[in-house]
Amino acid sequence: MALKAPAIWVCPRTPCSDLGPSDLWSRKSGSAFNLRFDLDKFRKWECCCLSVLAQRATTPVEDEKPHVSGVESSLDIESAKGNESRGFHKDLNLLPKPLSANDFSSSPKDGSKVRVAYQGLPGAYSEAAALKAYPKCETVPCDQFEEAFKAVELWLVDKAVLPIENSVGGSIHRNYDLLLRHRLHIVGEVQLQVNHCLLGLPGVRKEEIKKVLSHPQALAQCDVMLSNLGVVRINADDTAGAAQMVVSTGLRETGAVASARAAEIYGLDVLAEKIQDDDDNITRFLIFAREPIIPGTDRPYKTSIVFTLQEGAGVLFKALAVFALRGINLTKIESRPQKQRPLRVVDDSNQGSATYFDYMFYIDFEASMAEPRAQYALEHLQEFARFLRVLGCYPMDTIL
Repeated sequence: MALKAPAIWVCPRTPCSDLGPSDLWSRKSGSAFNLRFDLDKFRKWECCCLSVLAQRATTPVEDEKPHVSGVESSLDIESAKGNESRGFHKDLNLLPKPLSANDFSSSPKDGSKVRVAYQGLPGAYSEAAALKAYPKCETVPCDQFEEAFKAVELWLVDKAVLPIENSVGGSIHRNYDLLLRHRLHIVGEVQLQVNHCLLGLPGVRKEEIKKVLSHPQALAQCDVMLSNLGVVRINADDTAGAAQMVVSTGLRETGAVASARAAEIYGLDVLAEKIQDDDDNITRFLIFAREPIIPGTDRPYKTSIVFTLQEGAGVLFKALAVFALRGINLTKIESRPQKQRPLRVVDDSNQGSATYFDYMFYIDFEASMAEPRAQYALEHLQEFARFLRVLGCYPMDTIL
């Protein structure tokens, strides 16, 4: 969140850091201001001063704003227009633009030109989430979560769709940690209904299955069914990978817990459907991109942030109160110990020193950063936070 400053002209000339002490008036030396400096030095001095004023006019929430080298005064506008060698951008359409909210549904609308990375193999639930967000996109499988993050950063793909929490298994902490390690932005979310199936080789009956492969969370979500079968559970990297292993080994006594689409892709039979313990098994995915989208108010929006707090009694209560005071609903709060600084030593006059975990707090709240109440809430939060970063502001997924 930043307050808007008046439109300014970018000055590609000598930066303020190149100005020597003789170019600016020094009060310490006691010398009077030299009125005989030439016009070029005057422009440098004005460029530096206006740059400082422009920086003071903004209050950034994130530390990802591009550096502006300086500002050119109105006296130089005409000369800059006539000087082609200065490299000034006359055509603003040539400058890179941030994604708009319409890009959430893909551009073009069918998503045919969007490359989306996901973790797993074809037939994984993550691929299904990517296809829900961008129905005709080109999906790109990745072995690990971090490889999907890197694929976006290296411009190998346009976006990545990765799971962040499940209604049964809870949060996926690995992806919370990767959110801070990589400088990507959340541009959307996808909620996917998960229906686990027991898969086997063609012609195999359910009673013949002795071993079942799948992702650990998928196995845990089907605990009742697998316990009744009395099978041995074997962990795999993902559900689709488990289905592929059943085909590659060719063992009739081996099955897999995966989706019906995985059975279709790898030529397996569906021995049992909806074998999960809870019918309402929903996984929430986040969509990541290199650039944030411009938040709006035309639809329900959600904002995700991460912050750390100062020491003191009731500081967490005060941090959460900034949202309650403005009628902002919190949909999720997650705490994770800091990796670089996991412990905090606090002095107590009565008990001596005590050691506590130092936490980072991840919060999702239902408000758009285009709304003043959200802007005021984060401005208020900065009074208690030692670190604050907006991970993304994006449209909510309300369709299962």
